[in-house]
Amino acid sequence: MNHTVLPSKTTTPAGYWDRYGTGLAEEESHEEALKNAFGWCQYDGHGPGDELLGRPTTALELGFGRGNAVAALALQGISATGVDVSGVQHENAAQRWRHVPGAEFVCAEALDYLSNTTRRWDAIYSIWGAAWFTDPALLLPLGFDHLEPGGRLAFSSAPPVPGAYGPQGMYGAGFRGRPVWLYRWSYEPDDWTDILTRHGFTGVDARIHPAPNPDLLGTLIVAARRPLE
Repeated sequence: MNHTVLPSKTTTPAGYWDRYGTGLAEEESHEEALKNAFGWCQYDGHGPGDELLGRPTTALELGFGRGNAVAALALQGISATGVDVSGVQHENAAQRWRHVPGAEFVCAEALDYLSNTTRRWDAIYSIWGAAWFTDPALLLPLGFDHLEPGGRLAFSSAPPVPGAYGPQGMYGAGFRGRPVWLYRWSYEPDDWTDILTRHGFTGVDARIHPAPNPDLLGTLIVAARRPLE
């Protein structure tokens, strides 16, 4: 597979994700990638699978990374779309899964994409992806509007550091690079329940899924629905 040649320094948030995507080793076979496509948790073979999405006929992933989950859904006959801000991730995923009908990969920032489309989906999800790196006050209204009635929203990320909630900043280019900053939004499960409920979602299930070893860090997993109309 050909990879895009990147500049030596990260100068934008998208450039940070380009660099991240370039650093992902191409080690898994297609079969292994599809088997582990729904890695809601950071531990291989651990945690829930695509059942969190219900039984959708259409699905949108926010921050598709390698594109494995989009491809896995498409192979089930689901019209699956993924959006990612990284041109490198987009190029790699589109190339790797070009043989899968029904898998669509879009290079765009999640809020921009949702703000400029009239499409709706049965499921919108994010696996350690854009939902973690986007202000929920901006993302959740758009996510709600672009879900079909009864549609499901699901996302996962690291749990919050105790006492550190809301936007958590980091320097994407390091402490010696350009001042390129990124934010992640972190809340406890009860807070996510309140936030999603305020934005109109129902059936919220927000929890910390334990690691296979109880001494290790668990995973924040959140699922909710848009009510039937």
